[in-house]
Amino acid sequence: MARKAKEETSTLAPGSLPKPRLREKYKNEVLPKMLTEFKYKSVMQVPKLDKIVINMGTGAGDKDPKHLENSVRDMTLISGQKPVVTVAKKAVSNFKVREGMKIGCKVTLRGDQMYHFFDRLVTVVLPRIRDFQGVSPKSFDGRGNYAMGLKEQLVFPEIPYDSFDRIRGMDIIICTTAKTDEEARAFLKAMGMPLREK
Repeated sequence: MARKAKEETSTLAPGSLPKPRLREKYKNEVLPKMLTEFKYKSVMQVPKLDKIVINMGTGAGDKDPKHLENSVRDMTLISGQKPVVTVAKKAVSNFKVREGMKIGCKVTLRGDQMYHFFDRLVTVVLPRIRDFQGVSPKSFDGRGNYAMGLKEQLVFPEIPYDSFDRIRGMDIIICTTAKTDEEARAFLKAMGMPLREK
């Protein structure tokens, strides 16, 4: 039985995905551009994508289990990977949150899954946002990571309208190996991220 379950999960493994075109773009375009722009001594110093973390808070997991269940379903469709349910570390009486209460879900993408998600995000999802002018260039954390928020999950074409029950926002954190915000900004722009001018 365990062997059968293992076989079933292996069919959804990241290795079964087609090769991401962003990997090729990074190797052929971004890498040489960054080498000349920042005068790195080694290709290993050039920033690259490390991981992408998607976080969706429900805020009322215990009161409405269906809400949490649907959030997990939506995030699975968006990321192509089953998320983990997050629980509250401490009680906050103002928000009626108890310690250990299920309050959301998150998923960490690496490898090909991460490249596929980033590609969809910059080429399909962000342009679908109404009156989109580009993402803020100020959302870097000082260590080369970029955080952004989306107000609704419907901007992802994977979410079917017939199963839509309520709007759910999410946080997306793009972690890079860049040492400074300037390097991360140049890297993400080269990768296709539509960053606004200051």
